[in-house]
Amino acid sequence: MKVKLQWWIALVAAVSFVAMASTETSRTVVDDVGNTVIVPTHVTRVADAWFAHASLMMTLGEGRSMVDSVNHAKSRPWMFTLQPSLYQARAVQGTRFNAETLLNDGVQLVFVAAGDPQVVALQRVGLPVMQMHFTTLNGLKQTLLNTAQAMGTPSAMTRAKLYNQYLDRQLSRIHAITAGLTENQKPLVLHISSLHPLKVDGRDTLINDWIQIAGGRNAAQSIKGNMQAVSAEQVLAWQPDIIILAADAGDIHDAPDAAVLQVLNAVQDGKVVRNPSGVFPWDRYGTESALQIQWAAQQLHPERLKQDDMVLITQRFYRQFFDYSLSSQQASLILQGLAPQ
Repeated sequence: MKVKLQWWIALVAAVSFVAMASTETSRTVVDDVGNTVIVPTHVTRVADAWFAHASLMMTLGEGRSMVDSVNHAKSRPWMFTLQPSLYQARAVQGTRFNAETLLNDGVQLVFVAAGDPQVVALQRVGLPVMQMHFTTLNGLKQTLLNTAQAMGTPSAMTRAKLYNQYLDRQLSRIHAITAGLTENQKPLVLHISSLHPLKVDGRDTLINDWIQIAGGRNAAQSIKGNMQAVSAEQVLAWQPDIIILAADAGDIHDAPDAAVLQVLNAVQDGKVVRNPSGVFPWDRYGTESALQIQWAAQQLHPERLKQDDMVLITQRFYRQFFDYSLSSQQASLILQGLAPQ
């Protein structure tokens, strides 16, 4: 009986020790879809499977933590220019990681886009997975905070709060400028993500959010989602006042539907602009969205924002949030959607 009691006491002590050790080396956080995730106390090695999320990591000063990535220097040259440690990261094609490879790379945490089918396979080998998702700028702020919480460093959380304060100031500033506009004063905007084939961005997207914030109306409001295929005839029926082309959408004059698209009033009136692209395309789900709303508002209402020097605004933003001093020429290239030279 005495031996059995001693064994039980030893077992309880061992379990208590393991529980205590586990508590000391791990934390509980919540991802963007509400899942509770147990992560290490000190996260220094991350795999990031969501293309845009890399810009959030860089904004938090955690760019060096990405040791496995879906981004490539050829498609995101500014990202690699500002975060050269990515050249040493393992890059995969597409968005699917090999779980065993991540374990061999010492990955401690994996970020994926919400609904990514590889989540179960990654969790099965014991990897913590954070599912990230947002479709509004308010959602971006929460995603940044959730990411900072997952990384666990005071500096990451401080930077997240500073960014959110900056974004809030710009949202308030733009709102004050556009609040008095009537519906007729808000131009009809079509955001084309691709000309080969023809795809546009509709409602329930971040693109729709910044178009409205900038004082515009989304011509593709009747369509739900990002990068939706449409016909040139549909675009002709919408007859947008201004067309914003994604940086890599192609040239409207060389598009397969060029003959139809060139009939558009926006094309004939020279109201076709190229979207800026830096660490990530400004129009799509990165922290440069704070710059996008300023640039877009100036494009839609130039008379109301003529005082804005977007080159200077861009330089200041990159210095503060990416720890990188752009030259005026570099900022100008980014504003034109061009790669480093």
